[in-house]
Amino acid sequence: MMNKFVREEVSFFKGARTRLQELKYVLGVVYQFYKGFRKLHFVGPCVTVFGSARFKEDHPYYEMARKVSAEISKLGFAIMTGGGPGIMEAGNRGAKDAGGLSVGCNIVLPHEQHENPYLDTFVNIEYFFVRKELLRKLLLCLCGFAWRIWNIG
Repeated sequence: MMNKFVREEVSFFKGARTRLQELKYVLGVVYQFYKGFRKLHFVGPCVTVFGSARFKEDHPYYEMARKVSAEISKLGFAIMTGGGPGIMEAGNRGAKDAGGLSVGCNIVLPHEQHENPYLDTFVNIEYFFVRKELLRKLLLCLCGFAWRIWNIG
């Protein structure tokens, strides 16, 4: 039995879909936006922290993201991340350290990323472009890397 992601890719590479299949896809995307906006509606002023999922707790960038996020939280901003490990976890952890609101917009992947333990609330999204837009909508940005700037484009 194939998982949802494999089925969707196999379907995509088979060629043009019927109008009904396209409609189902569009409605699925709309539902993901609806779910995300409903969950994040009351977050308030928010700083989105973008960064790599690969940095461990002992890395200097992890510590920097944690400290900066804590200071931003003290100013009354919620900290929002992609909800995963690495820099995202550091941002959420910094918010929790300072008593601020910690929010995650996680991506559903077949074998990877799960929400980190420092989230007050999170939403799981199935499409990267929907997640990107949700993260961008509530944005003042601290990027983990300069090359990650595409995330806010």
